Amino acid sequence: MDSSERPRGPHLEWTVAAGGVGPLLLAATPEGLVRVGFHAEVDRVDRMIGSLVSRLGADPWRPEPGREVLLAEPIRQVEAYFAGSLRRFELPLDWRLSSGFNRQVLLELDRSVPYGQVVGYGELAARVGQPGAAQAVGNAMGSNPLPVVVPCHRVVENDGGIGGFGGGVEAKRTLLALEGVLPEPLF
Repeated sequence: MDSSERPRGPHLEWTVAAGGVGPLLLAATPEGLVRVGFHAEVDRVDRMIGSLVSRLGADPWRPEPGREVLLAEPIRQVEAYFAGSLRRFELPLDWRLSSGFNRQVLLELDRSVPYGQVVGYGELAARVGQPGAAQAVGNAMGSNPLPVVVPCHRVVENDGGIGGFGGGVEAKRTLLALEGVLPEPLF
């Protein structure tokens, strides 16, 4: 799915970036960053891009490293975040992969839970006017097309447990340690 020539019509620019939690797929449309995907190893990337192309109806384009157009700023901010020098992503986001309640919850999370803080599933449900919807909030976190950038790792169980995470619990621990919420892992 690599191409040296930028598509002329609707397109999806993508790359794989190094992240502090393993390789991350980053994909953007002219509207903004549309997808961040964990575990972007070679054997998974084609499936991830194929799914995006199918859902968005756009031609994929992977520019040579350093020649990104739509992804130049997302790459810079992801690198700064993992280096510990960025606390809030300021990027245009393309929300087409999320809708309804899930989008409402993700927007509230992005707006109200800053770097270094966490919120319980139940409390986030209450913040969007659905106090009994903690499980639905968990489902919204699992469907987040923009993890790390829209910080679903900051949502934890109300009883103090860490909860699940689409990138894996160890990735969630690493992100929370980076933000100072948890101690750095010993090994």
